[in-house]
Amino acid sequence: MSNGIERAFEKGLFASRWLLAPMYGGLVLALGLLVIVFARELLYYLPQAMQLTADKSILVVLTLIDLTLAANLLVIVIFSGYESFVSKLDVETGEDRPGWMGKVDFGGLKMKLIASIIAISAIHLLKRFMEIGKTDGISETEMLWLVVFHGTFIVSGVLMALMDWLGALGARARKD
Repeated sequence: MSNGIERAFEKGLFASRWLLAPMYGGLVLALGLLVIVFARELLYYLPQAMQLTADKSILVVLTLIDLTLAANLLVIVIFSGYESFVSKLDVETGEDRPGWMGKVDFGGLKMKLIASIIAISAIHLLKRFMEIGKTDGISETEMLWLVVFHGTFIVSGVLMALMDWLGALGARARKD
């Protein structure tokens, strides 16, 4: 009797992973939102291309890169998270399938996530650096905090990579 209850409970726990599926669907909608914002930015600045200064055009390009990196991050989280925690994606393994799909584990997802966050932070910091000296520029305090946050992301990324490396060394040592 208790064995049957335990089995039913475990099946219920295992099936509960599907509660994540709507969240991944929501992330797909968020990806669509980023596409809309990207298109809006591009369509806003294209007619102004001949009047943009070099600084302003660099800021526009950095904004578009920032949005693209965020979209890449969403795709990685959607695919890797779904495959790691819900179910394998049963799609054709053709030339169109990204090479990393099905190969990124939770540790790899974590590293891609922190690397993307650092890249997005760096781009935002660069955009703010370019505003130094402008009339509506950035204050020293704000710049200090941006650098501190960016440095914190970098240190966190290095520490995560170090923990993964130490974990792999420990696992290899236990295996031998």
